[in-house]
Amino acid sequence: MSSEMYARIRENPKFKELVSKRERLAWTLTGIVLVLFFGLFMTVAFSPSILAIKLGSGFVTTGLVIGLAQFIFFWILTAVYVRRANSEFDKLTEELLRESLKVKK
Repeated sequence: MSSEMYARIRENPKFKELVSKRERLAWTLTGIVLVLFFGLFMTVAFSPSILAIKLGSGFVTTGLVIGLAQFIFFWILTAVYVRRANSEFDKLTEELLRESLKVKK
């Protein structure tokens, strides 16, 4: 691709929309992960007794359940990002490239 095409792509409103949507989603998911991740560590640091509560008569504690739930939730967030990337973001990218190639011809 030539520098002219890169310039056309950067000036295209769909490119700005794509960048804006991706950044918004990425920062939202990052914020959620950071709050949950550091929330667990803050609980460990300042109130570990909450995580030591036994559930039932076995060895399972609230800390174990919360830790496992966190990993599962992170996988779900990853799936949310992948789904949006494969549908909405890919569609915008294809439209953007199609328009950029059409202008060149």
